[in-house]
Amino acid sequence: MKKILLLLLAAFTFSGCEKDDICTDETTPQLVIEFYDVSNPTTLKNVAGLKITGDGMPTELNTFSGVSTIKLPLDVTGDSVKYSMILNSSSPTNANEDFLQFNYTRNNVYVSRACGYRTIFELNSPGGVIHTDSATPDLLWIQSFDVQTTTIDTENEIHLKIYF
Repeated sequence: MKKILLLLLAAFTFSGCEKDDICTDETTPQLVIEFYDVSNPTTLKNVAGLKITGDGMPTELNTFSGVSTIKLPLDVTGDSVKYSMILNSSSPTNANEDFLQFNYTRNNVYVSRACGYRTIFELNSPGGVIHTDSATPDLLWIQSFDVQTTTIDTENEIHLKIYF
């Protein structure tokens, strides 16, 4: 009887065990931006001294130089985020600041117990991306932009093309 009781106790003890969940790469995606030459819109263009700061953030997010593609995080707790983008930030006389504001809706999707939730963003239409300048409009370094996809659910595609 003791053997059967111990066997049942062992069976109940280990029946609740599951394999450890492993979190895959299904995380909240960032916004992927590519830069293009405005005079030749099919040619990627490297950015020189691009300093990016989130509006209201005390420190810069990052400084990029010599890259044509960047990734920016979107706010998982709000429905918009605004970035200051300063071209030629290392040169005080040639620095030029533009602002990009992204307006979107959020959808939290359950991934797994180990990963928790990820957020998928849907840019508003119209008004998903708003471009402004800190000074006068004729000093805009971003000449135009093209939203490639309004759904931001992966980092394997380009979401926004900027022409300068």
